[in-house]
Amino acid sequence: MDSIQGETSYDTIIIGCGMAGLAAGIRLAMFDKRVLILEKHNAPGGLNSFYFQAGRKFDVGLHAVTNFVPPGVKGTPLAKIFRQLRIPREAFQLNPQMGSRVAFPGVDLRFQNGFELIESDVADAFPGQIDGFRRLRAAVLEFDALDLDRPVVSARKVVSQYLSDPVLEDMIFCPLMYYGSARERDMDFDQFVTLWRAVFEEGFGRPLEGVRVIIRALLDKYRSLGGERRMRCGVRRILTDGPEARGVELETGEQLFARQVISTAGKAETVVLCGESEEAPAVRQLVGRLSFAETISVLAQPPAALGANETIIFFNDSPKFHYEQSQEPIDLRSGVICMPNNYLYPDGEALPEGLLRVTSLANHRIWKDYDEDTYQQEKAAWYPRIVDSALRFLPGLESSVIEAETVCTDMFTPRTVEKFTSHFGGAVYGATEKSRNGQTEYENLFLAGTDQGFLGIVGAMLSGISIANRYGLTT
Repeated sequence: MDSIQGETSYDTIIIGCGMAGLAAGIRLAMFDKRVLILEKHNAPGGLNSFYFQAGRKFDVGLHAVTNFVPPGVKGTPLAKIFRQLRIPREAFQLNPQMGSRVAFPGVDLRFQNGFELIESDVADAFPGQIDGFRRLRAAVLEFDALDLDRPVVSARKVVSQYLSDPVLEDMIFCPLMYYGSARERDMDFDQFVTLWRAVFEEGFGRPLEGVRVIIRALLDKYRSLGGERRMRCGVRRILTDGPEARGVELETGEQLFARQVISTAGKAETVVLCGESEEAPAVRQLVGRLSFAETISVLAQPPAALGANETIIFFNDSPKFHYEQSQEPIDLRSGVICMPNNYLYPDGEALPEGLLRVTSLANHRIWKDYDEDTYQQEKAAWYPRIVDSALRFLPGLESSVIEAETVCTDMFTPRTVEKFTSHFGGAVYGATEKSRNGQTEYENLFLAGTDQGFLGIVGAMLSGISIANRYGLTT
C-alpha cells in the first residue's frame, strides 16, 4: 500500500456502506482500484438495512425493490446494475408483487408490474383525463432522466400541462413522493420520471429473505474483488487542503489518505465533515424537512388469510394530498401500507409469519425533544393510531382482528432514523436540493446516494456506479 507522510493511502475512500457505497466500491475494485469503505454503524445497508429483535429479523427501508422486470428484459436500470457490477440476477432472488393500489376518498387506482392496469383504471375513473395521462406518459418515456447536468424543473408544473384534475394529479404524485421525494408538495421532474418508470412502468419485487439477500450479494462481490471495509468506524472529519480532499480522520484519531473521497453520508452531513458547523445557516438550509415513522406488526397469519392480498397501498383520506412536514408527531391523513407476504414467491415458499408495515409522515423535532420516558409513552400511544389509520383502507380487516393476530410489534420514529443513519433531521430522503453531478467544492470529493438525487435501492446502486464511472475510473 502506498503511503503519504507514513499514513495508509488508497485510490478511493468511500464513506458509508449502504447500497451506493457498496456499488461504487465494487465498480472501482473491479478495475483494480484500492478501495476502503468506512461505516459508522455495525450493519451494512445504510437506509436499507436490517436488525434483529426478539429472535426475528426485520428489514429497515425495504418495502420493495423498484424497477422489477422479468428475466431477459434488457435496457432497464436493474439490468444495468447486474451488468455493471457483474452480479448474476439470481443473486438478488427477486419475486414480483401481487398488486398494489393508490387509495383516495371514493376512488382507487390499481397497478401491477407493467403499465396496463393503472392505465385502465385511470380511463375508468377519470375518462376526461385519459388522453392527457397518455401524453404525460409519452413525455416521461422520452425524457432523459440520466442527464446529470440538467437544470431542476418542478414536476407539478410539468404534470399540470397534461392533467387538469387535481385528484388524479395527487394520486399520481402520492406513491412517487412517498417513494423518494425530499421536497414538500413537489419533486424534481427528473425524479418524477425516474420514479414513474420504476413504479408504474416496471414495478415491485422482493427477495423472500428481504434486503439482507441483496446486501449479502453486494458484500460477497466486493470482498471477492479485494475491497476493504471497516465497520463501526465513524469518520470524524474529511481532511482538506485548499481545493482538495486528502483523506479522512476517523473517530479514533487515525488518519487515512486517498486520491479521492466519495461520501454517501448526505450533502449537509458531508459539508459538516469538511469543517462547517452543523448549526451554520448554510448547513441548516440543506437539511431536508421530511421524516417518517413506521409501525411493524408481526401476525400469526399472513395478511391474505385475513382478507388483505395486496402488496402495497398508498393512501390519503383528504380532498387534497398533503406531502409536507407534519405539524403533529404523526400525520395520519396519508401513508403507506406494506405487506411483504404478498409477493409471488416460489411454490412452497413463504414468510414464516405475517407482516403489516405502516409508514406515516412524522415530525423530527417533536420526537427528538421528548425525554426517554415520554418518548416511550408516545410511541405506545401512536402505534395503534397509525395502524388504525391504515385499516380504513383495508376493507374487512378490523382493528380487533389485527390486535388478536399480533404476536410482536416494533416502531421506528424520526429519532430512530437519525440515530441509525446519522442523517440530520431524520431526513430519510436527504437534502431538498440535490447535487445531480455529485460534485462538491472540493475537486476530488464527490457525493453519491440519496443526495445525488437517485432514489431507492436500485437508484442508490446506480448512483454509486455512475459516480465511480464518471470520476473514479476517469482520473
